[in-house]
Amino acid sequence: MHEPVPQADAHYQVIARKYRPRSFADLIGQEHVKTTLENALTQRRIAHGYIFSGQRGTGKTTVARIVARCLNCAEGPTVTPCGRCASCVEIHSGGSIDVIEIDAASNRGINEMRELRESVRFRPARDRYKVFIIDEAHQITSEAFNALLKTLEEPPEWVVFMLCTTEAHKIPNTIASRCQQFSFRSVDYEQVLGLLRDICARENIEAEAEALSVITLAGEGSVRDSLSALDQSIACCGRMLQAADVRQLLGRFSIQTLEQVAEALLALDGRRMLDIVQEMEGSGGNLQHFCRELCRFFRNLLVARIAGAESRLIAAGGPERERLGSLSSRFGEEDLTRYLQLTLELFQTMQYSLQPRMHLELGLLRMVQAGKLRPIEEILAELQSGAPRAAAAVTPKQPPARLTAPAAKQAAPGPQTASAAPTAGGDWRRRLLENLNEKGMTFIADAVEHSEIIERPGELEFVTGKEFSMAVRSSDMQKAVDSLARRPMKIKVTFTDKPAAAAPAADRGKNEDEGARKALENPEVQRYRELFPGSEVRAVRNLKE
Repeated sequence: MHEPVPQADAHYQVIARKYRPRSFADLIGQEHVKTTLENALTQRRIAHGYIFSGQRGTGKTTVARIVARCLNCAEGPTVTPCGRCASCVEIHSGGSIDVIEIDAASNRGINEMRELRESVRFRPARDRYKVFIIDEAHQITSEAFNALLKTLEEPPEWVVFMLCTTEAHKIPNTIASRCQQFSFRSVDYEQVLGLLRDICARENIEAEAEALSVITLAGEGSVRDSLSALDQSIACCGRMLQAADVRQLLGRFSIQTLEQVAEALLALDGRRMLDIVQEMEGSGGNLQHFCRELCRFFRNLLVARIAGAESRLIAAGGPERERLGSLSSRFGEEDLTRYLQLTLELFQTMQYSLQPRMHLELGLLRMVQAGKLRPIEEILAELQSGAPRAAAAVTPKQPPARLTAPAAKQAAPGPQTASAAPTAGGDWRRRLLENLNEKGMTFIADAVEHSEIIERPGELEFVTGKEFSMAVRSSDMQKAVDSLARRPMKIKVTFTDKPAAAAPAADRGKNEDEGARKALENPEVQRYRELFPGSEVRAVRNLKE
């Protein structure tokens, strides 16, 4: 950890500036950037243009200043600037005449770039290099970039450009192709936490471990944001930082509060959900912030369920990890995925909501209802075992009033089976024939008419004669299926020596009536229909055909 910059007067300096890195050794994270730049400086392979991109507060401008110091240090070029010479001191304080920092947010026009281009022509007043650091470079206008293009392509040997941006995709390709590009990553939770501990020790600040964890998470990978949150917390709470006070100041919620939502979901308790919202609003909690925290909470639960609570993918302290691990084991992976999706949708809705409480209540109740849904496979397994649960539901993807094809095979032994799925073989044949005939694709329609269609999850199998090989394999066939399917369907084709002939309409009707009667008389089908009142058999297929 570096020493803070000596102060010339008694004015207070914020922590983010006071402990700003002055060399590569002080920089946390961004190892890939440090290694490359250090090697380039050591080998004297110094480019004339660099682009530093990444989220805010990850060290882009700081690294640009460090590189400028390395280039212009009295002992340089070096990877370890002395920090004592006039050049090092002036560059760190922002007063060097040969290191020009430009804020492109307010100097983005063509006139400013023309002035810069004129300045490039003159040698440095004192230092080895004239360095231009352009912050928020993506805000430069297209005309201004064009004015800078030639200079950036062939600058004098004493000029180095460093463009810093949070939106690299807005930098024109003509500019980007003439620069070396470095992508700055969000800084790891443990690294930021360690920095905060070190600074608190130097500032004689006592802080609870959980308080520092809250401050670290508030930065979301941005070192500067975390240091600003630390500064704010010290200003509010004094030299003793307690988790409850810091959490209230920064609008964060404890894992205990979030666990109440999880417990209500496990108990399928909608009333408790409404009470949680009431308690939050009564205590002055920000509902949008709560929803944001709920998204992070369910994301961490899902990661803990999949990869374990000790995974580095979870940004949390030890006690919180233990609670996440214990709680995640009580949920299924599919349930947590569903809850995370619902909270993300709710968070997006609440960003623009004029009635945040109403939307939050509705969103939490939807989660409770989603917890009551059960996969149809479980229900069918219970039907086969003869012990169905009294209150059961199916997922929205499988409407409760319809019997899926796999269920039909189990429900009615013998050659006749019932199917209420809207995409059963018979339904597929009818819909495909209508679609193809409307488009005038009679040859493909004929192939479908003389094929047996078998539906599986995500797949349609066509069993047909070899004479239809070209038709069922054509791209037109795939397009027809895609236009009718609710999800991507793969086509599988099985050829037989003897083509399947289409049955006469009268015989098909007679067979279907007989099959429906037998299927409906089956005890398992009757039990299923009792479990789901209002269900109906839509189609019957003979498995021997």
